[in-house]
Amino acid sequence: MVYSKEIGFRTAKRSCWFDLTRQVAALAVSSGIENGLCVISSLHTTGGVTLNENADPDVELDFFYKLDKIFDRDPAFQHIEGNSDSHIKTSLVGLSATVPLRNSKLVLGTWQSIYFCEFDGPRNRQVNVTIIG
Repeated sequence: MVYSKEIGFRTAKRSCWFDLTRQVAALAVSSGIENGLCVISSLHTTGGVTLNENADPDVELDFFYKLDKIFDRDPAFQHIEGNSDSHIKTSLVGLSATVPLRNSKLVLGTWQSIYFCEFDGPRNRQVNVTIIG
């Protein structure tokens, strides 16, 4: 069985995390699938998906601080939109994450959440959630 839906949302800053955990967990329950895999995929080239810590907000700050230090908005980039750094960060982080599903619940660690990584916001965004069981 396969279940697939999109989640739409708006990010607030150029670089930030958007916590998708509750929305994805709700889709897992409504899917009717008890055991399987849940794949969360970004539908954008300047925003990725990752699992990371949900307890200390400094983790988010450090995450984006370091990525910005490594991949800044270099004026030598050729891409006319001026967001080449966002494309590079997205490729590095990745467009998707996979989470196991057990008894219709996401199998996440105590401190883990599912995040959309915004690298070129604020924008309206979408992720696809596909549950396979």
